[in-house]
Amino acid sequence: MKHLQNNFLYYGDVVINQQSNHCVVYALKNAEAAGRITSYQVFPGIRLTYNDFHTDKCPDHMIPDQDVKDILEINHCREGRFECEFVNGMYAYLSEGDLAVNPIVNNRIAHASFPLEHYHGVSVWIELEVAAQMISTVLKDISIDLYGLRDKLCAGERCFVIRAKESIQHIFSELYTIPEAIKYGYFKLKVLELLLFLSALDTAEQWEERPYFPKSQVNKIKEIKQLLTQHIEYHFTLEELSKRFAISLTAMNSCFKAVYGMSIYAYIRTYRMQAAAAMLLQTQDSVTVIAGNVGYDNASKFAGAFKSVMQASPSVYRKSR
Repeated sequence: MKHLQNNFLYYGDVVINQQSNHCVVYALKNAEAAGRITSYQVFPGIRLTYNDFHTDKCPDHMIPDQDVKDILEINHCREGRFECEFVNGMYAYLSEGDLAVNPIVNNRIAHASFPLEHYHGVSVWIELEVAAQMISTVLKDISIDLYGLRDKLCAGERCFVIRAKESIQHIFSELYTIPEAIKYGYFKLKVLELLLFLSALDTAEQWEERPYFPKSQVNKIKEIKQLLTQHIEYHFTLEELSKRFAISLTAMNSCFKAVYGMSIYAYIRTYRMQAAAAMLLQTQDSVTVIAGNVGYDNASKFAGAFKSVMQASPSVYRKSR
């Protein structure tokens, strides 16, 4: 029987950096982007993968061989934001702490990216045919029906998403602090715990309709973000942006928050303060000059805004570093 095992799972700007019997480490070829994928073979047909990126680019999965069918992908977002463009042209987003279950073969993601230009999380790849045989031998007293799990969570080939909850946090938080000496045994326990948790899940109670956004709307939001970050000295009103990009205020606000995880004003305020922090460290310009560079004509208001974002006043920030 043909299955994934250590097959190359990605294509494009990705290379295998290290490889052993149970682990494959992938890295991005692009020198301008930092990315690392560490994938472990936990059981036959089940891989657990750590995803660590400091770029907006997400590598694409290889389309599985015709002999490899029914792959279920479970994603947990620890930090950052995950953008999925589905083949129907609609976009959905995974937020910090969220869990998503997706039938990767039947519900192909056309493209994925990281809008905040960093992402950390864990993925579990399950090749159902192989893993189902393994589960039946490992757990004799506990029943986990992987095909039933897929049909329950992903009925109609949907992507099932659960918002951040303490129960999910409990399962995944420990995966980020495992001692090296016990990690392979611990991986097995945590994967089985995850599958048991999902099997017992009441989908009617957990299910909530996630907003999907059309590509044309998402593209406008990204143009708005580009305009804001290229002209941080200028204060655009929401009405200006809505009229300039021909998008309603309601659609603009809801879509921007979906893409970037915060309101337009919160995003550009944080961006301005991060830009100001860089200027404080890289130049000898006065606080007043830097305040003007990021759109503040009042140094005291700038100092207050800076402290609320960076947790220190501009002068203390500069001295401490």
